Amino acid sequence: MNKSSKLSLNIKEMTLEDRPREKMISKGVSSLSDAELLAILIGSGNKELNAIQLAQRIINKAENIRCLQDITIDELRSIHGIGVSKATQIKAALELGTRVASYKPRKYKIKNPWDIYKYYMEVLRYQYKEIFKVVLLNTKNEIITDVDISIGTLNSSLVHPREVFREAIRRSSNKIILLHNHPSGDVEPSREDKHVTSRLKDCGELIGIEVIDHIIIGDGIYFSFKENMMI
Repeated sequence: MNKSSKLSLNIKEMTLEDRPREKMISKGVSSLSDAELLAILIGSGNKELNAIQLAQRIINKAENIRCLQDITIDELRSIHGIGVSKATQIKAALELGTRVASYKPRKYKIKNPWDIYKYYMEVLRYQYKEIFKVVLLNTKNEIITDVDISIGTLNSSLVHPREVFREAIRRSSNKIILLHNHPSGDVEPSREDKHVTSRLKDCGELIGIEVIDHIIIGDGIYFSFKENMMI
């Protein structure tokens, strides 16, 4: 039986090893395709499509699995076989996954740029605009908090030293990390990125607050000024 004929079957007509739930139990959750995982969430198909086919139609409507997070309940409900119940189940599962991935412990110690990337990756990698943050650290290199400085294309007029260091002074932070995303996914620093970094590092030296790194987050990758000896 080829793959296409399997998909034309009702889930209950498939062999046990091909059914998503049984496959998850016997082979582990990582063995399932994106459509099979989504099929488990929606539970059943419609008169024309089984749950796996219907799940694949949802993924196709979103364009790919990455964009699935942005699909709205109304867009889901426009798909035949997806009502309010299934649409809200899908959105709830996506939000839960986002919250798990972006969970932040109360005290998170920064040992290297990778630690910052892991901490902020899910928050920044899917943003459509550039967000420039300042991460405040205590003397143990634990994150105190972070502050959004600007939203939009990064330039020195928007990232003013006064805004960058105000909260660091108020919270008695003696070191900070600059952080922003590139919505394009490419993390190569621009001329303006380099200018902002140099300017803020010089200002930090004057007031006694060390700028220890500037990290750019892209699509699954990052660039560290410190690692590349540019700070």
